Amino acid sequence: MRLILTTAALAPILFTQGRRVKKTMVRLPEPEGQRSGHVGEGRELSVLILGDSAAAGVGVGTQQDALAGQLIGRLSKQYHVAWQLEATSGHTTQQVIAHINGIKAQAFDVVITSVGVNDVTKLMSENKWIALQEQLIAQIKQQFEPKLLLMTSVPPMQHFSGLPQPLRWHLGLYAKHMNDRLAKLLKGHSNVKQIVWPLGEGQRDIPLAEDGFHPS
Repeated sequence: MRLILTTAALAPILFTQGRRVKKTMVRLPEPEGQRSGHVGEGRELSVLILGDSAAAGVGVGTQQDALAGQLIGRLSKQYHVAWQLEATSGHTTQQVIAHINGIKAQAFDVVITSVGVNDVTKLMSENKWIALQEQLIAQIKQQFEPKLLLMTSVPPMQHFSGLPQPLRWHLGLYAKHMNDRLAKLLKGHSNVKQIVWPLGEGQRDIPLAEDGFHPS
């Protein structure tokens, strides 16, 4: 209720600031590089990464420096990793679900998702968002049968320096509500875990890309 009332009260300011940000923010491209492959030695491990610009690696120059490259690079020291990246900048949860429908059904040991920022910027209601997360989980389990599903929390948008105040504060509040609801949802799923941002007490910033919007 507090979130709804706050949104209503700030609506004129948020709308104006949101339009200005869309016009002025630097548009960073998705990094170049491979989006699937096999690497490493050891026990077989298959990994699928799904999501938005954070999963796609926006903010760095190559996939090797992005989430997929860094993660697979570390895993390959202990495993023979078969990996696949399916992510597109700007995708909402609904668009990720639609994209999944076009991916060949196959089993993966681990599936990692990164969604939420583009839902928050559209001021999607909590109830609709959590319903979409339930749909996303069901779709992933049905199509990819993962032994472990890792869902990244919505980033702490109150630290996105590329956003003006009070828009930055408000989106951060939105993100917190979404993450709290996600945590409650996942209590009913034994093989689904939430990746929580490791923020220190009183922390006021996080490493960001040059646009001040994409986490480093």
